[in-house]
Amino acid sequence: MKIECIKNKIKEPVSIIEKITGKNLALPILSAILLVVKNKILTLRATNLDLGIEIEIPVKTHSDGIAAVPGSIFNNLLSNLHDEIVVIESENENIILKTKNSSTVLKSYPYDDFPTLPAITKEESFVVQGKKFIEGLKSVWFSASYSDIKPEISSVYMFQDSNFLVFVSTDSFRLAEKKVNIQGKEKISSFLIPIKNISELIRIFNDTNENITISFNKNQVCFKSNGIYVVSRLVDGIFPDYKQIIPKDFVSEAIVLKQDFLNALKLTNLFSDKLNQIGIKINPSKKLFELHSKNPDIGENVVQIGAALSGNSLELNFNYKYIIECLQSIPKDSLSLQFGGENKPLVIQGVGDKFFTYLVMPLNQ
Repeated sequence: MKIECIKNKIKEPVSIIEKITGKNLALPILSAILLVVKNKILTLRATNLDLGIEIEIPVKTHSDGIAAVPGSIFNNLLSNLHDEIVVIESENENIILKTKNSSTVLKSYPYDDFPTLPAITKEESFVVQGKKFIEGLKSVWFSASYSDIKPEISSVYMFQDSNFLVFVSTDSFRLAEKKVNIQGKEKISSFLIPIKNISELIRIFNDTNENITISFNKNQVCFKSNGIYVVSRLVDGIFPDYKQIIPKDFVSEAIVLKQDFLNALKLTNLFSDKLNQIGIKINPSKKLFELHSKNPDIGENVVQIGAALSGNSLELNFNYKYIIECLQSIPKDSLSLQFGGENKPLVIQGVGDKFFTYLVMPLNQ
């Protein structure tokens, strides 16, 4: 194997793919990046057995071949080179990396030990805009559970609803749902992506302007876009029938400016207790909407917010974190806070935005 390429052309893909590698004492090959040169294309490959990735780069090829290099060292080496052109070749059990002003010999792994990335067979497939796909993941993933006790909620649930791809996650205390348009009208089955792989998908595809083709079967899902191929295992489970817990009727509603609400949340949280508990009080007859908190070791705080109010008077306590985290997913300047009543969930949406819905349960009084 011998190739020649511009350093910046290989450095960025290596930095993306290297983060998939990891230390595994039983399988040290998983810390490697596999380099495959064929037909003037360099394919970079890495896997942690839960998630796998391939990135293809066109290069000037002197000879084809395969090699497995230590991922972390290879990435750091490329990051610290300052010459524009890099020549990479394999020799015996080593990789030799040369530039105008440097030469490095890097011990390689036996590439035969590298796992094969699974190919999706008997697949369903659909296409979604890359930016919309990432928007969907970013809008909901923070509300998933990070416990392995219930894998079905330690995931992002995806399914088709008419012309929309729906993203949902929950940890039993709050729930986020986001809808994005997709191309085509074929019926798509639902599937569950493990939450620990969601952050990697966001990182890998965050800057893409291309469409992503998503193919899946019962056990795995793959994502293809612009020379990038990512495959993830799927969770074998049934997501809760979450639509049953979204209230259809509300006893009170407050329409507030998002920035006013955000400022009040941050101020109120300074005086919240160890449970991050803050209170929300709504009294439409007195035109009163306020947030309050009390900490016996610090003091207490009350903030009133200008709002358009309707319905009944109500006072509920919530976890501050569970409310403020959803605001990043709402692009609108105004919020609708709809209250189901005592011990019932609060539903937050952007005013006029039916594509994102967030539900949070109150804390026990």
